[in-house]
Amino acid sequence: MSRDRWRALAGGLGLLILLAVPVALVLPKGTPPADDPWAHVPPHLPKTDHSDLLPGPFADGPAVTRACLECHEEAASEVMATAHWTWEGDPVPVPGHEGLHRIGKKTAINNFCISVQSNWAACTACHAGYGWKDASFDFTAQEDVDCLVCHDQSGQYVKSKAGLPAETVDLAASAQSVGGPTRDTCGSCHFKGGGGAGVKHGDLDTSLMNPTERVDVHMGRHEMLCTDCHVTEKHSVRGRSISVSVDQANRASCTDCHSTEPHGDSRIDLHTRSVACQTCHIPEVAIREATKIHWDWSTAGKDQPEDPHHYLKKKGSFEYAELLRPEYAWFDGTADRYLLGDPTATNGSTVLNRPHGDRLDPNSLIWPFKVHRGKQIRDAENGYLLVPKTAGAGGYWEDYDWDQAVRLGCEATGLEYSGQYDFAETEMYWALTHMVAPADHALQCGDCHEGGDVLDWEALGYHGDPLEWGGRPLPPVTDLAEGTR
Repeated sequence: MSRDRWRALAGGLGLLILLAVPVALVLPKGTPPADDPWAHVPPHLPKTDHSDLLPGPFADGPAVTRACLECHEEAASEVMATAHWTWEGDPVPVPGHEGLHRIGKKTAINNFCISVQSNWAACTACHAGYGWKDASFDFTAQEDVDCLVCHDQSGQYVKSKAGLPAETVDLAASAQSVGGPTRDTCGSCHFKGGGGAGVKHGDLDTSLMNPTERVDVHMGRHEMLCTDCHVTEKHSVRGRSISVSVDQANRASCTDCHSTEPHGDSRIDLHTRSVACQTCHIPEVAIREATKIHWDWSTAGKDQPEDPHHYLKKKGSFEYAELLRPEYAWFDGTADRYLLGDPTATNGSTVLNRPHGDRLDPNSLIWPFKVHRGKQIRDAENGYLLVPKTAGAGGYWEDYDWDQAVRLGCEATGLEYSGQYDFAETEMYWALTHMVAPADHALQCGDCHEGGDVLDWEALGYHGDPLEWGGRPLPPVTDLAEGTR
């Protein structure tokens, strides 16, 4: 090759380098990962016909379980290691309390039906077991694990007091129908907590058994199952609720499937460092069925007209709401927890499970909640909430005698009762994560900014709208790749 041609080639390469350097400086330093949620959704296992495997007849629920364990030898022991069986979590520290505590339905107090203790047979109709009628229940008996409550697909399996199958249930038909959990099987307990559809959660009710996409885009448009997000391994179901836990171990998250930058618009994706996906994508709950937002036990016992949405003699006064707009708070995935014997607030409401979080904490996000407010019985002298026995002999629902009901409840809890009671205001937070709206029904910029009224910026710790006053200090966007939000 001639010297002139070498010079021409070198000059051309130099020009390309000169052009490429400034272009490289302005190009994005990395392409966000594609948002491909289906790559993370577990496959649905094929259903096995159990008609010949479990011919029956079966005398009772434990007889079905014994038959199941002949093939699924480890199933019961796996279930017994989960909160679905124990109704409590692993020992964890609780702010303001010494030592470690196991938090869960077994001993926790709420402001709905208040507590399982002394009310076992009524409450444990939703336990994943058979026969929990009092404090002596044997949690080591494998045959008392209820396989059918999660695996029945006959449509006629119903549990009764102490978790026993209702007398109308055909156990052989249920056993032969078994398959993977469906929305119906999960919803038989979780859609009806607190005494009826949608009462507790607001974002979980019977409309999710066969929803339209407007009610929930995952279940309605894409026909997803609960277990697609609440992935299960060895019968341990992923998911966490601050109604019964204070830590964030085993949480299910939108980013289990979705990218942390899913929108294809940097202005919107910047919000994911401060705003939970749920805040924009769940603008309202109780879309088809009303949810309870206030329960006043102090008015119970009166002979007056009854209406399940306003007043029942045995439960008191209620307020319900449809198309409920959430309340918003910073949330880092953990929460405080009122424990039995803790003092109630001297001013205002006692919050039973206040979410942890703060505007200056980079691990906190603005999150939507249903806040349930109540008025429940308290020891007037000792200043702590009481657990009344409501169901069964001597319970308030039998004799309408508060003094007797709390004495029986204190026998179960070990709390001292002064003999004097009154009623205290309480609050409970329920994090909202279901009833995800289609994109065209999600919150838009103007709903929160430039006069929008969805978010109370000052209540969240800002001077005003961050568009005008500036946002919170956060790590650089590039730190997102290392898990910092």
